[in-house]
Amino acid sequence: MLNVLQPQIISPDFDVFIKSFRERLSDLFNHTYDYNNLSLDRGLPDHFLSEIMDMKPLSVAIPECYGGRGVLVKECLSVLSAASYESLSLSLIFGINIALFLEPFAKYGDSSLKPAVFHRFLEEKAMGGLMITEKAYGSDALNMRTSYEQYGSGYQIKGQKHWQGLTGAADFWLVTARKKNAQGELARDIDFFLTDNNLPEQKIDVERYYNNLGLYAIPYGINNIDIEVPQEHRLQPESTGIKLMLDTLHRSRLQFPGMGMGFIKRLLDETLTHCKNRQVSGLRLHEIDAVKQQLSRIQAAFTICSAMCSYSTSVSSISADLSGNGIDANSVKALVTDLMQESAQISLQLAGANGYRLDHIAGRSVVDSRPFQIFEGSNEMLYSQVAEAVTKLMRKSKEQNLLAFLNVYHLTQHASPYFKKALDLNLSDQIKQRDLVTLGKVIARVICFQFVLQIGNNGFNPQLVSITQDHVSMDIAMLIGQLASNNQAAPQMEYEENSDWTNFTAI
Repeated sequence: MLNVLQPQIISPDFDVFIKSFRERLSDLFNHTYDYNNLSLDRGLPDHFLSEIMDMKPLSVAIPECYGGRGVLVKECLSVLSAASYESLSLSLIFGINIALFLEPFAKYGDSSLKPAVFHRFLEEKAMGGLMITEKAYGSDALNMRTSYEQYGSGYQIKGQKHWQGLTGAADFWLVTARKKNAQGELARDIDFFLTDNNLPEQKIDVERYYNNLGLYAIPYGINNIDIEVPQEHRLQPESTGIKLMLDTLHRSRLQFPGMGMGFIKRLLDETLTHCKNRQVSGLRLHEIDAVKQQLSRIQAAFTICSAMCSYSTSVSSISADLSGNGIDANSVKALVTDLMQESAQISLQLAGANGYRLDHIAGRSVVDSRPFQIFEGSNEMLYSQVAEAVTKLMRKSKEQNLLAFLNVYHLTQHASPYFKKALDLNLSDQIKQRDLVTLGKVIARVICFQFVLQIGNNGFNPQLVSITQDHVSMDIAMLIGQLASNNQAAPQMEYEENSDWTNFTAI
């Protein structure tokens, strides 16, 4: 059992805290260590990471009664944004710790364990992560094979997990497993267990590390689990373990905009500066019409991400039950990560040849942001789930017209009139999966534009709101065109017959 220690109080004004944090990060990444030129190294140097953690960034995700800042969503997202302005990898490290360990542990963990665990985060620079994904099942978490059996006053857990961020580097893990009965069958529900890698009986062994394509600062790999934990290490769900998992994942997805915010702003700042200084045929790059469109798309992404952060702040506190927030959480995660990748691609294109370097912000951003569209649910799957959930609600209300439904649905009722011409279509009862993905992209954009309208009503830059409306309107029109095309194309698995072009030339 972990020792109970007295909390160390942290109480600076947050505006002072975050300003100091941003300035120190900028100095560390751009001057003290010149991290851009170290970007091919795996992991962050220990002394470098130690200096970052000296600022206690994870205090934002620790309750006040244990010495933290209180788990306020606005503060958590601000720390993620400040980090991602300098390094998307660092922001993801914080995101893993905040959304996938500290918040669920604060909400569901045994109170007897919290003082010592939170003390180690605040005073010993500990880190934590979440283990769900398995090699054979991926997003099919409900069929995971990691299992546990109860013995005496504890549990024995066995299995294998992979692609966990901070593999081999985290001090604590939340490990998911299914209960094994006397017949060797696994229960349908899922349980979560706290593990402490400092204790031999709880240590999770790394079989091997992956040579990941990007996000070099974060180790990933295969983890073999054969551990024993005390009874109090099992998290206590309010109802079922599946709802605990959905609550955790939906809260995490709603906090993705924190990581996207600083990342997109950095790309916007760097790209605007480049386009102001770069001349082509006597014109500055930003004066060329096609470039204007590209720059304005990054500004639209910046605006949508800002609105998402505002929305997440209002709904995703740990006191809220987010297990039923699949539509908004999946819309936010899928769209913001698509916007992150698109912004990086635009920045790289406008940077020209110089951008195609791993030590250039644009080149590195393309590679680092790409997996965000895959992990925590691939975007195609999430868009499909958004469309399935909305069409299910439409059937329940006996409504076939998309516009008519969105006009009364609480997440879209203020935004849908802006796109009424495009959205005025009847949906069939049987929609192909490929069309569900496209429909989900449409619905996600309407939902997130409503967030834009909300911050616009609160005084957010009206020019940016107008730019965003233009781009969202264009995107929705294009996606509706995709739906109308009724594309039936399917791959020819045995395609080699009559497919060698050299047999079809005149000479």
